[in-house]
Amino acid sequence: MNGNGAPRAEFARDARIGLCEAKRKWLPARHLYDAVGSALFEAITHLPEYGLTRADERVLRRAAAALPSLLPSRGLTIAELGSGSGTKTRLVLEAFAASQVLSYCPIDISSEALERCRQELGGLVTVLPHHGAYVDGVRSLRDSRPADVPLMLLFLGSSIGNLGPPERASFFSSLRSALRPGDYCLIGFDLVKPTADLLRAYDDPTGVTAAFNRNVLGRVNRELSASFDLGSFDHQARYDERERRVEMHLVATCDQGVRIPLADATCNLRRGETIWTESSYKFERDEIGADMQAAGLRQVAAWVDEEWPLLEGLWLVDG
Repeated sequence: MNGNGAPRAEFARDARIGLCEAKRKWLPARHLYDAVGSALFEAITHLPEYGLTRADERVLRRAAAALPSLLPSRGLTIAELGSGSGTKTRLVLEAFAASQVLSYCPIDISSEALERCRQELGGLVTVLPHHGAYVDGVRSLRDSRPADVPLMLLFLGSSIGNLGPPERASFFSSLRSALRPGDYCLIGFDLVKPTADLLRAYDDPTGVTAAFNRNVLGRVNRELSASFDLGSFDHQARYDERERRVEMHLVATCDQGVRIPLADATCNLRRGETIWTESSYKFERDEIGADMQAAGLRQVAAWVDEEWPLLEGLWLVDG
């Protein structure tokens, strides 16, 4: 799971294509995170079944303590993809001396998240938000930074897991082209763990994750004037062992046809048909190294949480 918003026109296009035109119905995971979805996801992070958030904090504390000695002592720019409110980033920024970090540049398509981030972290460092797509934001920093100022790019938690292998390879290739030799990346990877643990994390007995999943159709209702009955969908989490991914689905409990006026289309569902709303890939350690090496990134250090296997790795962009 991960968090950022999306403009309404893009949402309408994706709803038309994914819900009304695609043979297998789906919605991109980023649309789970409107204001309601983001609040529900925040609640998920506090559930005992969702161990990733606590693991992320534990391993990030260890990484943050080591980072100042691993990175250049001269001026450094820190940027972050999908910064959210920047709460986790505080752990990193507080580990550095004030003279070591020139600025912090959160990159997000949610202007609300960027404002929260500025308020949260503005007392620690100069915050220079970039409102827009991830790679565009990194490319803008490449072109605007002085030649002798390196960048450390943060992509924390398990956000990279929302991309399948082809999308991930394309993303790393684009990211590498937007960075300069001598830049760094700190990226989190949720590692493979027992299936039962994964399914509990994505289908908690309290029902918060189910509400989070159904809310994407509530968002279609609110923003695109549709009339989905959220009670006619069951939440389902699946684990595909071959692909090493957790999938979230909404399962229709009856036949239904729902008009989506602002997408100018109709969603027709049969009983038992699903809407695929999220994929969260899990990683083996040797797979991570191969992916990063292929992207031209060399590992400098890695920290692993053993309680809830999660890897936070620091990579250097090779020349």
